Amino acid sequence: MDAHYSPRDIERDAQQYWDKHQCFKAVEDANREKYYCLSMFPYPSGKLHMGHVRNYTIGDVVSRYQRMQGKNVMQPMGWDAFGMPAENAAIQNQVPPAKWTYQNIDYMRNQLKALGFAYDWSREFATCDTSYYRWEQWFFTKLVEKGLVYKKMSTVNWDPVDQTVLANEQVIDGRGWRSGALVERKEIPLWFLKITDYADELLADLDKVEWPEQVKTMQRNWIGKSRGVELTFDIKSKDGSDCDPLAVYTTRPDTLLGVTYVAVAAGHPLAKQAAEQNSELAAFCDECAKGGTSEAEMATKEKKGMLTGHKALHPLTGDEVPVYVANFVLMEFGTGAVMAVPGHDQRDWEFATKYGIAIKPVIADESGQPADVSEAAYAEYGTVVNSGEFDGLGFEQAFDAIAAKLAELGRGEVKTNYRLRDWGVARQRYWGAPIPVKYGPEGQTVPLTDDELPVSLPMEVTVDASGSPLKKMPAFSDLGDGWTRETDTFDTFMESSWYYARFCCADNTEAMLDERANYWLPVDLYIGGIEHAILHLLYARFFHKLMRDFGLVDSDEPFQQLLTQGMVIAETFYRPTDNGGKQWFNPADVEVRRDEKGRPLSAILMSDGEPVEMGGIEKMSKSKNNGVDPQSMIDKFGADTVRLFMMFAAPPEQSLEWSDSGVEGAHRFLKRLWRQVNEHLAAGAPGPLNIDTLNDDQKALRRKTHETIKKASDDIGRRTTFNTAIAAVMELSNAIGKFDDTSELGLAVSREALEAGVLLLSPITPHMCHSLWEALGHTGPAIEATWPAVDETALTRDSIELVVQVNGKLRARLDVPASADKASIEKLAMEHENVQRYLEGNTVRKVIVVPGKLVNIVVSG
Repeated sequence: MDAHYSPRDIERDAQQYWDKHQCFKAVEDANREKYYCLSMFPYPSGKLHMGHVRNYTIGDVVSRYQRMQGKNVMQPMGWDAFGMPAENAAIQNQVPPAKWTYQNIDYMRNQLKALGFAYDWSREFATCDTSYYRWEQWFFTKLVEKGLVYKKMSTVNWDPVDQTVLANEQVIDGRGWRSGALVERKEIPLWFLKITDYADELLADLDKVEWPEQVKTMQRNWIGKSRGVELTFDIKSKDGSDCDPLAVYTTRPDTLLGVTYVAVAAGHPLAKQAAEQNSELAAFCDECAKGGTSEAEMATKEKKGMLTGHKALHPLTGDEVPVYVANFVLMEFGTGAVMAVPGHDQRDWEFATKYGIAIKPVIADESGQPADVSEAAYAEYGTVVNSGEFDGLGFEQAFDAIAAKLAELGRGEVKTNYRLRDWGVARQRYWGAPIPVKYGPEGQTVPLTDDELPVSLPMEVTVDASGSPLKKMPAFSDLGDGWTRETDTFDTFMESSWYYARFCCADNTEAMLDERANYWLPVDLYIGGIEHAILHLLYARFFHKLMRDFGLVDSDEPFQQLLTQGMVIAETFYRPTDNGGKQWFNPADVEVRRDEKGRPLSAILMSDGEPVEMGGIEKMSKSKNNGVDPQSMIDKFGADTVRLFMMFAAPPEQSLEWSDSGVEGAHRFLKRLWRQVNEHLAAGAPGPLNIDTLNDDQKALRRKTHETIKKASDDIGRRTTFNTAIAAVMELSNAIGKFDDTSELGLAVSREALEAGVLLLSPITPHMCHSLWEALGHTGPAIEATWPAVDETALTRDSIELVVQVNGKLRARLDVPASADKASIEKLAMEHENVQRYLEGNTVRKVIVVPGKLVNIVVSG
């Protein structure tokens, strides 16, 4: 082998070998235990970032480890290719989204290959491939036939300049993120999938998966199952005209006697009716239609309202309370109306305080007196007061009693509600999968037949900022004889909700899935960021259950185990700009002065020597200019160094702080291991490993070897704490470095240690280990090697070191035979020369022996 560690050559040779022998091609084998490891596939944005590298390195390490356990491993890769960024790039660069996307895929594929990931590239696809989304279209038509899809008017964020719908996160301070125009709320017809039909199962089946409890909690809260009461208020209109009763839902019927007003959304029929006779109210309703529709925006925006002139009659007392139109009530949530109890809800309290509405406490605080609501609402549970016949009841008793009373009066009923809303899957965008529906001249809405599929998205399209070009393309939308094609496209969450299943049989041109899906599914380990905890993971679970109910898969859940990796973070540096903004500088361009503990003291920009401000440690991002290009690190240090640093710097669930010195340290360790193998080979050929004739030093190294195997096996296989496994191998390397026995038996012991270290690192630094394994004399490649087994006999010790304390203070260290009993240990401790000094003149009261650890002698003078 070469004397010097040369990553470029080593990594090229290993990758060529793997490609030539198709080492990572997965084939179904009923006689072997399968293991499906999947990392969330990337959006082809142009280049990999370090967050990608971390995610995919974790998945690759697990896949390679499971392969060494003898399992039949599949690890595929593809591209989540539809979405807004391609349209934005198309507008900016005047290039069709398809061309931009496929160019990025080619570049990023080469980056992934350079990192040596063990992907079965024969299963690769992009979600913008017609061969992929055609089956999504087919499945949608089947869902329509089963009544699991419907179309209804829905309120959306509408950008009047870009003429397009915006997601909630694209509305910034009430304005469109691209145009800057004030966003309007607009009603348009949208397609929905009935995810609410599966709400109970989605909730219950969380108990079937091994996911972080935090993620399960987030999904439970999003589904938001609650038990409450739906009740009605009769309406007394301003002009005496008839009004339908007003329905509201509450989880706190115990506070019903504290209602002092009701509020309805601007789009509620009651608001519209009142606005017909009130121009000022109509203008207010129009104002409410501006701004975003997200709950987060509703929670933070200023609460505004206006009286309708109508009165609501309390369902129990008949008392009249005013009816307001309020900007914080949305038609999309609940009934579009709320009963307001300002004494016990902070939002209601703020509104009531602003508009001088009465505030009535009906819950007692800990003292048993009506809660003080003069400064804020009292939102805790407690005993009911000021509520007539219900006074003195606790929450559960009051819930049941008030619900029963409402039912008796025909005014309400107990009801289970869900926060979850049906999934709106239509987008008014070009770069997405076309929705397979057509419309007839007489208003017919008809899903396309199998013969009419797929609906291929036109690829050579120029995109501008004025909405989807599909509507302006008669060749696409006009089907003749008065029939038109749907020009909306699917929400891109549709593609990412079933891609994991398509990987199982990506070559099937005749069906969405086949029997191979049931061999591989569910995914054994799914890896990705916690930011996907709700929408993507919830939609994928829902889609999986839909596919199950259509007989396409057998399992109930798509992902058995979930690992959510932390962010990659780095230091940030900036200078204030004249307009009050900040100009950010990349850490590579900044020189930092640090104290003796490595803490930053000051920083200068290397190009001009002038100071820059330190902005703290943040997630790597383009906006803060604190990213590190993975390609530059690969070119400088090699892929194995990057992989090793990523696995060593932090446990996978925690944030990883980027450190140039940490990368350099990882590189030094690999060079040292390379050198150790070189020096070992130069020392001569080892003899047979005769464990019966080992001396103490040889036993010690062999014990260290098998302790390392045991720890690394547990750390990687069970705990997924790769950093501690690597630390253990580094300690083993240190022990090898101190072992200078070059006898045949000594070389046999160090050969076993080196081979164990190489195999333990093989999933993490596979290229170098491929070369080292061959250099150590193995004809079979490292990729086919099995994980090293622990020899339990090597872990036994002839003697152990115990700490000896007198009255809890260390006084001696004692080597005793490993087989020594308690009495023998006590005797040896008492006879130790240094211990004798502290016993002299004292009376021994007690001797405590903690096996394998210490002896504590308790004395008194």
